[in-house]
Amino acid sequence: MVCDVCRLVSMASETAPLPGRLAARGGTALTQPAFIAAVPERRQSRRTRLAVLRRNLFGAAGLLIVLMLVFVALSAPIIAPAAPNAELAAPLVSPSVDHLMGTDEFGRDVLSRIIYGSRTSLYVGILATGLALSAGSSLGLIAGFRGGWLDTTIMRIMDIIFAFPSLVLAIAITGVLGPSLTNAMLAIGLVYIPVFARVTRGPTLSVAQREYVQAARLSGARDVRIMVLHILPNVAAPIIVQATLSFSTAILSEAGLSFLGLGTQPPDSSWGSMLGSGRKFMEASPWVAFYPGLAIMLAVLGFNFAGDGLRDALDPELRKAVA
Repeated sequence: MVCDVCRLVSMASETAPLPGRLAARGGTALTQPAFIAAVPERRQSRRTRLAVLRRNLFGAAGLLIVLMLVFVALSAPIIAPAAPNAELAAPLVSPSVDHLMGTDEFGRDVLSRIIYGSRTSLYVGILATGLALSAGSSLGLIAGFRGGWLDTTIMRIMDIIFAFPSLVLAIAITGVLGPSLTNAMLAIGLVYIPVFARVTRGPTLSVAQREYVQAARLSGARDVRIMVLHILPNVAAPIIVQATLSFSTAILSEAGLSFLGLGTQPPDSSWGSMLGSGRKFMEASPWVAFYPGLAIMLAVLGFNFAGDGLRDALDPELRKAVA
C-alpha cells in the first residue's frame, strides 16, 4: 500500500506544471509572470545603454568642435589668409578660390575676420563665465552653508536679478557703462551670477548636513576651511556642467550685444558685429551674414553638446542605471 501511495505522488509530480515540479523536487519555482517581466527589463536596460552611447557621441562631437574652435583662435595669425582689417579686394566679392568666404562691404576677407572673431568669442566666454562662476558660486556656497537671514538676503537679491531677461539686463548695463567689449563682458558676467548661485546653493544645503562636515565643525575648523575643503569639492560637478553650458550662452550674448552695436566696436572683428553689418546686404550678398551666423551656431552647438556629455559623465544615477 505504501508503494501505491509513492507511485501516485510520483505520477502527480510528473504531470504537474513546471513551477509545481520544481517545487516538488526541492528547486526554486520560476513563475511565468516573473519570466515575462524580465524581458522588458532587459529591453529597457538595452535602450538605456543606447541612449547613453548616443549622448556620449554627441558629447564627443561637441568636444571636438570646442577643441577646433580653441585651435583656430590660438593659431589665427598662422591659418588666417590675411589680416582681419586689410582691404584686399573689391567690396562684396562672392566666394572664390582667392576668398573662400567672399569679402565684406569694405573688401575685407570674411574668412580671416571669422577666424580672428573666434578669439573675441573665447575671450568673452572665458572672462564672463569666470566672473559669473567665481562670484555666483561663492554667494551660493555662503548662502547654503550659513543659512538664516544671510541666505534669505542673498537669494532674494539673486531672484531680483534673475527676474529680468538676461539680454535686456545686459543691454541696460552696457548702455550705462558704455559700448565696448570689456563692458559687454562685465555685463554678461553680472547677468549670469544668479544662475551659479542657485546651482551651488542647492547641493550645499544637503552637503552641509553630512557627518564629515559636522565632524569638521566639532574639531574647530573655520567656516572658510570647511566650505573650501569639505563642501566645494562635493558640489563641484553641477558647477562645472553649468560653466560649460554658460560658456555657449556668453558667446551668444556677446554676439547679440555686438549685433546691436553695444559690444565689440569697429574695426575689430566679432561674429555679432559682422552679422549686424552684413544684414543690410543679405539679398544681394548673403555670404556676408551667413558665415558669421554659421560660426555662432557651431560654437554654441559644440559647447552645448560638450556640456550635455559632461553632465552625463558626472551623473552618478545615470552611471548606476547603465551598470
